[in-house]
Amino acid sequence: MGRVDGKVALVTGAASGLGEAIARKLHSEGAKVVVADIDADRGRQVADDIGEGAAFVTLDVSSDDSWAEAISATQDVFGELTVLVTSAGISMPTPIDDMDLDLWQKHIDINLKGSMLGCKNALPAMKASGKPSSIVFISSTQASSPMSNHVAYAASKAGVLGMAKAIGKYCAEQGDPIRVNAIQPGAIHTPMLESYLAAMPDREEALAFFGSAHPMNRVGQPDEVAKAVLFLASDDSSFTTGAAVPVDGGLLA
Repeated sequence: MGRVDGKVALVTGAASGLGEAIARKLHSEGAKVVVADIDADRGRQVADDIGEGAAFVTLDVSSDDSWAEAISATQDVFGELTVLVTSAGISMPTPIDDMDLDLWQKHIDINLKGSMLGCKNALPAMKASGKPSSIVFISSTQASSPMSNHVAYAASKAGVLGMAKAIGKYCAEQGDPIRVNAIQPGAIHTPMLESYLAAMPDREEALAFFGSAHPMNRVGQPDEVAKAVLFLASDDSSFTTGAAVPVDGGLLA
């Protein structure tokens, strides 16, 4: 038996990177999975490759209407929703002196507002399922220990972290069997990290620099984050809510 047999998960940003790794991991452990992404072509490819028990929905995480449609589609295809993972995100390093309001707002809309809207729309569906459910926000170590030129990203991810704690407490106080937690990844080898490396003169030197920020002296792999999400999505974490779980090679220690 898989660790999430019988669960139905919607994973945002699942067309690539962390989201894709998380969707594949949950499916491999028995969950039915909805691959949700604004990139329809790539998202459909991922869902088709995962195979039976996977479906794709187009999702603009910054749109309340798009979220409502995605949740409804999940219920239409798989009958219910019991796991939500908000992995969609952007990061465009910019120091405060150069901050553009549109760039700031884009980080807030996708990283923070997107997670809030997902939770807001998922909670009624999870309550309707009548089953223990789990929401996992992908925050970042930068929520707690930001780099100086990641102002908008760090602020948005700190908001995600605070939101996970507040909503986790709220659901518990309401007596709803819905747990809400956050993952704080360190530098993970994803397309987002590759975009940083591509902007630097020496790729290998830059990769070593990112690795050196972690006591383990390397960057993490997407599957290492996916395994932590699997724990929080499964009933193994039945007494864990409002928590921030670092997957960071010791960075926050």
